[in-house]
Parts: sequence; structure tokens; C-alpha cells
Amino acid sequence: MYAIVEIAGQQFKVEKGRKLYVHRLQGDEGSSMSFDKVLLTDNDGQVNVGTPVVEGAAVNATILKHLKDDKVIVFKKRRRKGYRVKNGHRQYLTQIQIDEIKA
Repeated sequence: MYAIVEIAGQQFKVEKGRKLYVHRLQGDEGSSMSFDKVLLTDNDGQVNVGTPVVEGAAVNATILKHLKDDKVIVFKKRRRKGYRVKNGHRQYLTQIQIDEIKA
């Protein structure tokens, strides 16, 4: 069984036991969370598509840890103008593990 769920403004395909990296969530490490914006569920070929969400469906997850992603270099340059800007960015992430999908 899997589900498509919206977490922190992004859509993820989740299955029981799967670990995901999502944008930083509020909560302590080891705490449990529930996501109720389930857009689609599939139970062995029986697909249930929400309009826009599936009624009564929820996904329970546990926060494993908070971390930062790898650094991304943002470099801007305009040729022949002497304009160069170099910035770095590290996104804050949260690793979660899917515990249960209620359909």
C-alpha cells in the first residue's frame, strides 16, 4: 500500500517504513506527527483519488532527526561588466519515517 501525501507544500509518495527528507518541520526528534492531506491511496490496485483530499485518510510519521542539506553554490556573472556574485545555500531538512497509512 502506498499514498501520495502533501507535506510542507510538496507531494511525496509514501509507504510504510520508508524514510523521507522533507523541508524543516516543527517538532522534536522522536515525536510523532500526522499528515491529513492525503491526495491518493492505492491498496493492492484499489486506487482512491481524493477531490482534492481523501476523506478520513491520514499518514502517521516519526521525526528521526533535523539536519542541513549539502551546500549549493549560486554563482552569477555578467560578461565584460566585472559583475560576479557568489552565494552558498544549505537547506534545512527533517528526516521522517512513515509508521502507518490509514485509508
